[in-house]
Amino acid sequence: MRVAQLVLDIPTQALDAAFTYSVPDALSSQVHVGCAVVAEFGVQQSIAFVIAVDDEAAPDIKLKPILSVESKPYFNEAAVACAQAIAHRYIAPLSSCIRLFVPAGAVPKMKKTAGHWSVVHPEIARVDDRWALLGPCAHGFVPRKGAFKQEAVLAALRNGALRVSELTAEYGSIHAVLKTLESKGVIRIEQRRRMRNEAVNQMQLSLPQATAIPVLTSEQQNALDAINEAIAAHTGNVVLVHGVTGSGKTEVYLRAIEQVLKQGKNAVVLVPEIALTPQTVARFRGRFGELVAVMHSRMSQGERYDQWDFIRSGAARVVVGARSALFTPLDNVGIYVIDEEHETSYKQDSAPRYHARDVAAWLAQQHGACLVLGSATPSLESIYECRVNPAWHYVQLSQRANGKEMPRITTVNMAQEFAAGHKSMFSRPLIAALKRELGAQHKVVLFLNQRGFAKFLLCRDCGYVPECPSCSVSLTYHEAGNMLMCHHCGHVQAAPAVCPQCKSPYLRMFGTGTQRVEAELRKLLAQLEGALGDVRVIRMDADTTKTKGAHLALLEEFAQSGAAVLLGTQMIAKGLDFDDVTLVGVINADTMLHLPDYRSEERTFDLVEQVAGRAGRAQLQGEVIVQSYDPSVAALRFAERYDAQGFIEDQLAKREQLKYPPFSRMANILLWGPDERAVRVAARDLFDDLSRHIYGETHGTLYESLYETASTSEITLMPATPCLLERLKGNYRWHIVLSCPRNTSPAQLLEPFFRGRKTIKNVRVSVDIDPQSLL
Repeated sequence: MRVAQLVLDIPTQALDAAFTYSVPDALSSQVHVGCAVVAEFGVQQSIAFVIAVDDEAAPDIKLKPILSVESKPYFNEAAVACAQAIAHRYIAPLSSCIRLFVPAGAVPKMKKTAGHWSVVHPEIARVDDRWALLGPCAHGFVPRKGAFKQEAVLAALRNGALRVSELTAEYGSIHAVLKTLESKGVIRIEQRRRMRNEAVNQMQLSLPQATAIPVLTSEQQNALDAINEAIAAHTGNVVLVHGVTGSGKTEVYLRAIEQVLKQGKNAVVLVPEIALTPQTVARFRGRFGELVAVMHSRMSQGERYDQWDFIRSGAARVVVGARSALFTPLDNVGIYVIDEEHETSYKQDSAPRYHARDVAAWLAQQHGACLVLGSATPSLESIYECRVNPAWHYVQLSQRANGKEMPRITTVNMAQEFAAGHKSMFSRPLIAALKRELGAQHKVVLFLNQRGFAKFLLCRDCGYVPECPSCSVSLTYHEAGNMLMCHHCGHVQAAPAVCPQCKSPYLRMFGTGTQRVEAELRKLLAQLEGALGDVRVIRMDADTTKTKGAHLALLEEFAQSGAAVLLGTQMIAKGLDFDDVTLVGVINADTMLHLPDYRSEERTFDLVEQVAGRAGRAQLQGEVIVQSYDPSVAALRFAERYDAQGFIEDQLAKREQLKYPPFSRMANILLWGPDERAVRVAARDLFDDLSRHIYGETHGTLYESLYETASTSEITLMPATPCLLERLKGNYRWHIVLSCPRNTSPAQLLEPFFRGRKTIKNVRVSVDIDPQSLL
């Protein structure tokens, strides 16, 4: 008797294991790993995925049978192994991990009507068009007299094949005509695959694309040699390419992929977000043509299915996309490339909360492929891994490929501007630069960091920001009680009425939205001399990019000749390549700099270096102006000098002292629900239970003191505190943070506890292993 291991399509940790079912003889030839099937579970019927099939099970075991097979295989055994590894590492429901490998919208669902279960198949599927073309007997065929539609159809087809729908639109009902001609061998009718919305999938900007393959610089060649050596090793080695903006990292990726394709293997290229893909895809399609498939979240389910099926067919050799591109059915991968590897968007923010970099490293090891990580500002975790892990290799591209110098970065002290009576959000140096560059018909990029939901206080006279005395992060302002709180350790203090440093009364919450900046910018341009009021201002943020194709349309508008300003949030800080951008302005470096997160300085440095790379990429000289109320902080001082190594050493020293990653590993345990009291009580109870699980019964109830921390010299469990965003989408949010040594797996500590725990009524709980943010 054949048996199959099934994972029920129910995303809960309570059903994290596979269940064994028998395979009826009538279905034996249809049941394979990766199929969706229907099985009875308890009193209901459920969709499940086959993850293993055994031909030699004991015949006397009584098992429930699989009831029906509802799909061909979506994935194979290698995908199952990856899903299981993700489920274990990130304490995620196995069904959610399996779902990563299934095309969006393609899985059937169960529906119960009048006591009977039925399977509902989504409409998503491949689209086949009927095409008409001349057949072997077309030559010399003469339609009978009066057969005007036959004559018209043949005349049209002599110019080439046409869709039947196009002929019908032109000539009306022609079903009988086509059937007659086909029976005589005069025409042939073919089914041809149609890719939905192919124009959008092509993602081509109307920008000049380089056609000649450039000669590599010596640094580029050294990087390529290191990658080729890692490819040849077949051991899953990692190469970190630390290259300044414009240093030609993409060309190195292209050359490495060319070598892999020549070896008969395939490639996966990840980019962090949709805003990066138009120009990136244009580069890859320009080199590899129709071998490139594209996967990203802005596609419809039908478009994503088309690309997924294109990959499954074996016709695609290079997959370019966001983090989900890792899970496409591309076989025989020889190289994984993760561009802008420092980007936080590579971390999934819902279960399973995986990091694409870590999953790609696992896949590369399993399949003997090479993983290439590239960035102008690599994450400190990756930098440190290169120092301690012999399988990780570091190479540097310190110069731009065209030999041009990096643009000069100037930091403007906005506190001094304020003290001098200049209260505009645009500093005087930035206004002068805007007038000069726009007047010369150049382009300008203005970056506004909109992660300003953190309610921190900032003194507009001296730049002082209240910080936690223990955690080296800013304190968050809470209107209730007029208090400041640390969302790491729970430290609380009263909010001061005046600046503790300079006694100024201008101690205010900080943050500005893009719409207000746009309005102020248009007003400023109208006031400047030289008729700059007509300069195009293109705003790119979450509001203006909601609709499909909006990113591409906005970039097309900015790319048009003449002066223009691109105002935007994080999505414009990287990846965009326009030759005539000569000025970049950072409106408010302080919003990210003073987020209550230990990574805030690293992200500020990354931001300035990345956005600076948008200026002066061709023959025109670039300039960068960064506005800050505290220009003396390390992130801005090192960024101004492009001193990446100095910043890395400064930050690693601070992280080691405070035992932050990469010198430790963390888990963020989040609780949320609509009832604030229920969430608060559940969070504190969960902290007590976790303390006993990790440290034993001796700790008892630890909430006698509200902010007492459970700790040993090795493992620290922070107390339950409200999240920075205390309320989100109608839910109250609390969290508990675990910190453990670098060589300890948080999942090994927490998985037994969370796999066995009972759910809490009206309160949901999730675990984020190696979180990118604790906000």
